[in-house]
Amino acid sequence: MAYHNLTEFLNRLEKNGQLKRIAAPVSQDLEITEIADRVMKSRGDQNVALLFENVRGHASRMPVAINLFGTEQRMAWALGVEHLNDLNEKLSDFVSLEMPRGLIDKAQRGLEMLSALRAVEPKIVARGECQQVIEDKPSLASLPVLQCWPLDAGRYITLPSVFSVDAQTGRHNVGMYRLQVIDDQTLGMHWQRHKGGAEHQRVAQEVGTEKIPVAVTLGGDPAIIWAGSAPLPPDIYEMMLAGWLRGKPVELVRCVSQPLEVPAEAEIVIEGYVDPREQKIEGPFGDHTGYYSLADNYPVMHVTAITHRRDAIYPTTIVGKPPMEDYWMGKATERLFLPLIRLFMGEVVDINMPAEGVFHNLVIVSIKKRYPGHARKVMYGLWGLGLMMLTKTIIVVDADVNVHDLSQVAFEVLANYDPLRDVQIVSGASDDLDHAALQKNFGGKMGIDATRKTERDPGPHQPWPEEIAMSPGIKALVDARWKEYGFK
Repeated sequence: MAYHNLTEFLNRLEKNGQLKRIAAPVSQDLEITEIADRVMKSRGDQNVALLFENVRGHASRMPVAINLFGTEQRMAWALGVEHLNDLNEKLSDFVSLEMPRGLIDKAQRGLEMLSALRAVEPKIVARGECQQVIEDKPSLASLPVLQCWPLDAGRYITLPSVFSVDAQTGRHNVGMYRLQVIDDQTLGMHWQRHKGGAEHQRVAQEVGTEKIPVAVTLGGDPAIIWAGSAPLPPDIYEMMLAGWLRGKPVELVRCVSQPLEVPAEAEIVIEGYVDPREQKIEGPFGDHTGYYSLADNYPVMHVTAITHRRDAIYPTTIVGKPPMEDYWMGKATERLFLPLIRLFMGEVVDINMPAEGVFHNLVIVSIKKRYPGHARKVMYGLWGLGLMMLTKTIIVVDADVNVHDLSQVAFEVLANYDPLRDVQIVSGASDDLDHAALQKNFGGKMGIDATRKTERDPGPHQPWPEEIAMSPGIKALVDARWKEYGFK
């Protein structure tokens, strides 16, 4: 389903007991983080979305929404499905390469594809609720931006959609990059060198562009919020993905001070520009690795306008030691992009990026192994696939292993691998946030072949033993007599 705006999503959460309103006064500095962190790490009914209605420390009276996507159920609802694995099935059907039979089937398939493509194309509209209020003197002090952790360099916008454009091709990109409030009109733009925004900066430097138009939006349909975090190829506009998820086009409105279009039903829009040659120190910042990412030079965004809805809500998130809200945002990415991985590597059965690996540290993949070196082929294939290049550790297991059962995975790894034969060490690009890397953005990687070995596998190994399994006849007998033994 498509939500008209963030309020519609909050209403659904509240109707289903998934939203808690907090009327008590709270500070935007540290206090909201501590409350939200406890809720994110709680279990069951305690893990709910939070709406702080009385936030101290800013010039407006905007409420703050946090932990919107902090469970599998809320993340699924945000993207219009009941279960995250529905995303896998939905995209699998869409990208199916099976050729239809007969002219009627082909025509039907063509109509389905055409309808889907029409649904994803953004639509320009004349007006949007995001521009109901246009600040006369735009100031970031009007927003309840959080200081998340004690050693953070300042207050940070953490759940933005950052819109920018390639100066050479005119292609648009939307990314989710944290922004540090430097002063009332200036933001530190943390777009990492592997991301689309940083590529726009490099192109602007090459062609001599003096200013990169940028717009930061907060809120709107949750599918729009999430789409900015999706690791899409450069040629695919994130608003097309959001439109496909919503089943209807994203409506965009022209900015008031920059040559860009933004979601018309966003809560808040911060417009401005980045000088591609200007940099300032950004950070440190308490990150999803559980450590503070180090201060470094990053571009600066100069604010030229701030617009918002009359009853705007400020959406935000916090990151830190997992599990936290961003885990479920990453899990949605994992489920949605599995069919695309299978397009390139049909042997892949399933994939898991567990919370303990904080996205880039660990990927577990199960495969239908067919030939010697197959596990290594999959390792190298994943390392060569977009931002999967940043993965520090890849574990490959057999098709029947449940990659989401970490206990089973650990058993299979420890039972099936020999360190001399089955560990592949390589070097390559590493994530900006990998503080253990040899140097910034470069370090080692490890692949572990935890598949069961056969006579076809290379390298020395003993005869592989038979696995323990009860005979089917005895299992059926015990199943039939289970209640006779006194069990329910």
